[in-house]
Amino acid sequence: MKLILGNKNYSSWSLRPWIAMRNAGITFEEEVIPLYEAGSAERILKYSPTGKVPVLVDGDITVWESLAILEYVAEKFPNAELWPSDLKARAHARAISAEMHAGFVPLRRQCPMNMRRESRPLELTAEVVANVRRIEEIWTDTRARFGQSGPFLFGAFGAADAMYAPIVSRFASYAIEVGAVSEAYMQAVMALPAWIEWRDAGFAESWVMPNNEV
Repeated sequence: MKLILGNKNYSSWSLRPWIAMRNAGITFEEEVIPLYEAGSAERILKYSPTGKVPVLVDGDITVWESLAILEYVAEKFPNAELWPSDLKARAHARAISAEMHAGFVPLRRQCPMNMRRESRPLELTAEVVANVRRIEEIWTDTRARFGQSGPFLFGAFGAADAMYAPIVSRFASYAIEVGAVSEAYMQAVMALPAWIEWRDAGFAESWVMPNNEV
């Protein structure tokens, strides 16, 4: 399998399947294509019909969109247990993952992912504050209901955590204040070896996307 990614410092969508697969010990090749550089769009279009990353290529199968990639990998590698085995927990995990995939646009726009950014606050809009509160509600509720067996949303790190990993990065980069449960969850995610590997690779990149440098 080969995973086509954008810049590791900036590409929040690319982080999602990468961290899930790396943390699960799934073997794959990767190709990083810097976004918004000369020739980048043409390179991505060789793999993705949308011209966007990430894309997973597995033989003659091509899967685009982060959540679809996670679903594909979960089916191919059931022992990775990317989704909870319990039906109720699995339904909840899919619901909050879909909510992440489709929502929180104000937060994404005002606080683009930039792992190299010195942690400092912005004055957040009311819409972004509402996004933050909703995400905290999701994390706190999920941890209380399903997270007793470990430090992540459903105990062990899985697809839902991968979907929220870029939010962890944003909250840290923009010094967004959160409660104790959310803070502990963020620390657990940022302590993962896979997170550290991705972060270090992002720090080592020379590409700069001015629109993400806020």
